[in-house]
Amino acid sequence: MNRIIKIIFIDIVRNKIILVYTLLLALLSWSAFALEDNSAKGLLTLLNVILFTVPLFSILFATIYLYNSAEFIELLLSQPIKRKKIWMSLFIGLSLSLILAFFIGAGIPLLLNAPETVGVLMFIVGCLISVVFVSLAFLCTILSRDKAKGIGIAILTWLYFAMLFDGIVLFLLFQFSEYPIEKAMVGVTAFSPIDLARIQILLQLDQSAMMGYTGAIFKDFFGTYLGLIISFILLCLWIVIPMIVSMIKFKKIDL
Repeated sequence: MNRIIKIIFIDIVRNKIILVYTLLLALLSWSAFALEDNSAKGLLTLLNVILFTVPLFSILFATIYLYNSAEFIELLLSQPIKRKKIWMSLFIGLSLSLILAFFIGAGIPLLLNAPETVGVLMFIVGCLISVVFVSLAFLCTILSRDKAKGIGIAILTWLYFAMLFDGIVLFLLFQFSEYPIEKAMVGVTAFSPIDLARIQILLQLDQSAMMGYTGAIFKDFFGTYLGLIISFILLCLWIVIPMIVSMIKFKKIDL
């Protein structure tokens, strides 16, 4: 298993697309801190990059890589290796390579320009978001054997979490504005990894006002140490659950 992970990791690290992604992250990260007069503004600028660019690249790259590796996967399946080990090796190899790219591109500028708690937290959240969307990419890939359809599902998945989910939440808030549903919105937030990451960072920056009138509710819950732990657990579940579902389907699929 370690050998397969090593092969996948080296193959991805040498990929020119990953190098371009790393350089783009580095350019955006250093620019965000260089153009702003304080680190807090730079962090807010970089937050948008982490919440939109990182998930999009992670899910698209992982999906395309899995489809392009179909022959390699079939070769591994012909060997006396359990399917679970093959699927996990692919997942770990992809996740580690994207985490490394994020660390070099955005992690180093973050830790140098904002070494306090919020900078470290943003780095951890960025790594988790990368792995979450790699996990979702595995699920998207296993749902369809057709490459174009699989990539389409991946794009729609990112679009839903990045944009449509917030629209649905706003619609619910307006439709039920006469009712005390603010606390219910805390539970709804658990259904979006991007929203979980956004709220956690904004609360650390004391920018809860940017989240509308529900900001106080989120601050009461997610602003505590218990809320911090629960939000990280929820992000980890967004990694584990799609991965388990995709693994179960991979074990049953006839290649």
